[in-house]
Amino acid sequence: MAEIVFYEKPGCITNSRQKMMLADSGHILDTRSIISENWSKTELKKYFSGLCISEWFNRSAPQVKSGELNPDMITEDVALALMLENPLLIRRPLLQVNGQYIAGFNAEVIDAWIGLECNTKDTGGEGCSRVLIDDSTCYKAE
Repeated sequence: MAEIVFYEKPGCITNSRQKMMLADSGHILDTRSIISENWSKTELKKYFSGLCISEWFNRSAPQVKSGELNPDMITEDVALALMLENPLLIRRPLLQVNGQYIAGFNAEVIDAWIGLECNTKDTGGEGCSRVLIDDSTCYKAE
């Protein structure tokens, strides 16, 4: 059992399903709004360790889906500035357990991290529309 700080978009059905999976696995959730949190660049960046900058983004965000914003072509500073301005761009959920941080809901990763009592291959993914990212064009944060 883990105590999880879970940042969500309030009312998001996918986040509700993810919270249920975690609670059903015996975890305790401290649910917070990703939108109303007063983020700093330093705090937000903790959740993205090891991810390509393009993986920091919510691929279902209107600006991304419309093509107005291309996460594959953005620098770290620009990405963080855009996310501070519009938290709906942040990949969610953001999870924090005992000083460890994760962005997104990959059930297999979370199972290995804190444990899930479900079939991690049959969870429906992390979002409404999942876009595969080609790691060969991945810009890593420094």
